[in-house]
Amino acid sequence: MSSDRQITCSAPGRAGIIGNPTDMYGGSVLSCSVEMRARVVITPCDALTLATNDQECRITGRADLRPQGDLFDVARAVLDYLRLPRLDCRVEYESEIPLRSGLSGSTALVVALLRGLLAWQDQFPSLYRLAEMARYVELNHLKVVCGYQDAYMCTFGGLNYMDFRGKQFYREAEAELFATIEPLSPYVNRLPFVLGYTGVQHSSGAVHKPIRERWLEGEPEVVAGYERITEIARMGKKALLLEDWPLLGELMNENHAIQRDLGGSGESNERLIAAALRAGALGAKLAGAGDGGTIIALWPDDDSSALEAALRQAGASAIYRLSIAPGATIENQG
Repeated sequence: MSSDRQITCSAPGRAGIIGNPTDMYGGSVLSCSVEMRARVVITPCDALTLATNDQECRITGRADLRPQGDLFDVARAVLDYLRLPRLDCRVEYESEIPLRSGLSGSTALVVALLRGLLAWQDQFPSLYRLAEMARYVELNHLKVVCGYQDAYMCTFGGLNYMDFRGKQFYREAEAELFATIEPLSPYVNRLPFVLGYTGVQHSSGAVHKPIRERWLEGEPEVVAGYERITEIARMGKKALLLEDWPLLGELMNENHAIQRDLGGSGESNERLIAAALRAGALGAKLAGAGDGGTIIALWPDDDSSALEAALRQAGASAIYRLSIAPGATIENQG
């Protein structure tokens, strides 16, 4: 193997525009990538070495892949899943996506690691297979209870309407159906959305798991709520394509009201959402799971300074924009 061989891979974060969290319930979600990315660089080394945040970890055997609650657990999970032959390489990774910000930072890292390590082995699975691999790693190795939006968006990137019919129950990998992914970027001229990060780190699984259990038990309010959000997503797709911003705002607000009433929001989210609506946003909701993380606001005006000021005054620690960025990408394969 050439000593100067290098593979660099990256994957973007994402923000749910409307329809989330029905990706866990056989529903539909309209979602867009963000500019921030997770990035992995793989180079030859005398032993398998993980590196991030100026720390290193050597993997000498399967026992070293047990989770230890540190910065290397995501990479350990990917390696445990792949069960690759002996690797003599250095796997260095970083992410521009804030930790636990509700923008799929951990999923983007899983996707980038999978893409890079498989490419190192000269394996290039389809994007559908890669997305399902990422979801399997999160659910079965990282024990994260969440839907399929993150895995598919971090893999495909862009602006997509996604249909998850038949995926409301987790299956063995070979029995999983592929989601339907409809790219909308060729038909959308504007993305008038502003993201506000609460600054509060959150755990998607901690938010989703209790509601998931209620849905599995058939609680009528949860079942009906997610059926309605799936319908809202279909209507939201049409509103976005027609640039019917008042209707899209109403739908976003209804989407959020349902999720909030089911217990899926949080005080920091509600504070930013209320501030956005007071400032004149047509709609505002969670961009992912609640109890922290990031909210998304619909702001059709070109000048968003008033909205950004209101969000910062309400406690937002960062402001972002949606960007139709590419999905999992091999940036360098030398």
